[in-house]
Amino acid sequence: MSSENSLFKDLESASPGDALCSVTALLDAAAFNADGLMPAIAQQHDTGEVLMMAWMNRDALEETLQTQRVCYYSRSRGKLWRKGESSGQQQHLVSAALDCDGDTLLLQVAQTGPACHTGRRSCFYLSLSNEGVTVNSEPLIDPAELYAKSSP
Repeated sequence: MSSENSLFKDLESASPGDALCSVTALLDAAAFNADGLMPAIAQQHDTGEVLMMAWMNRDALEETLQTQRVCYYSRSRGKLWRKGESSGQQQHLVSAALDCDGDTLLLQVAQTGPACHTGRRSCFYLSLSNEGVTVNSEPLIDPAELYAKSSP
């Protein structure tokens, strides 16, 4: 744990209503990985359903906080990815929280349509058990339809 994370140690004894540090100071102390990324879990704000996990760098997080429209960092494309920019299936931020170690984000979102590129509501549609793997949901939209909106 770096000395920057001592801020998170100090915050362990904080109570609701305490005057805390600025968002900038908190993000300065946050534990982004060696690639400058942090896992972000998107959860539907009103049902608690976990929709997806993606990565955010500081720019994506700051943009998300400023615009209230969720922006991630696409590792495969090497650039910011505004959720729904090609599919139209946007995530609007309701709230954001860092975990106690400052290394994972939980985003409460209002998801329009499916969150998964497969057309399913959640990316977590494969259930695992000792007996095997099962699919726990059907696509809401044909995946081809999700991306047809962005084609000329």
